[in-house]
Amino acid sequence: MLGLIGTAAITILSGCGPNSGPRWWRRLWSGKTAAASIPPCIVRPEQTEGPYFVDEKLNRADIRSDPSDGSVKEGLPLRLTIRVHEITNNACTPLAGARVDLWHCDAAGVYSDVRDRSFDTRGKKFLRGYQTTDTAGKAVFLTIYPGWYQGRTVHIHFKIRTAPESRRGYEFTSQIYFDDAQTDQIHAHPPYNTKGQRTVKNQQDGIFNDGGPELILQMTQEADGYAGTFDIGLEMT
Repeated sequence: MLGLIGTAAITILSGCGPNSGPRWWRRLWSGKTAAASIPPCIVRPEQTEGPYFVDEKLNRADIRSDPSDGSVKEGLPLRLTIRVHEITNNACTPLAGARVDLWHCDAAGVYSDVRDRSFDTRGKKFLRGYQTTDTAGKAVFLTIYPGWYQGRTVHIHFKIRTAPESRRGYEFTSQIYFDDAQTDQIHAHPPYNTKGQRTVKNQQDGIFNDGGPELILQMTQEADGYAGTFDIGLEMT
């Protein structure tokens, strides 16, 4: 039976420091230090795909823009690395060639290319895309810190497929979450604060309460945003 194991780790990118970024950003990160890497191979839960997955087949690392008009979504940049491994003989081996899809809402809580009660964005494709893992098992995305919408805590959806064009391939779907205190600090500033205070935090979200603490992304500062790495292992034998 296929399983999933992994860990959250931190990527510190060169050229980053506490004195970079906007003034409020420097205040937010003043005195913070990077956490130590967590040992790999921690079991992670699968979670619901949700109602807003669209298989766009949009191969791109920077998912902030909308290909239909070239506009770029506002928000704090987030460089997210998802690192996929195959678990064999109790070892984590990088898995190359796996497709990793990423999708989430914008700072106002809106998803692209779907029709909902409060928005209709069909034809738009912002904050969606996929990358194929390289020889190190990495898929790297440049996106923004997500906003919020009614009924959910802040999150990012991801899907991993080893053979997306075949029914025989392996597929795993889950969600990535964020520390509530960090979210509250970030959402107090533009463009997030125009929506008002969010109504649901992690422990109030029923989906988060089904394994969410194991899916929180650990992050560190980049020049103008965040960087985080999320390690995942697939037991495929």
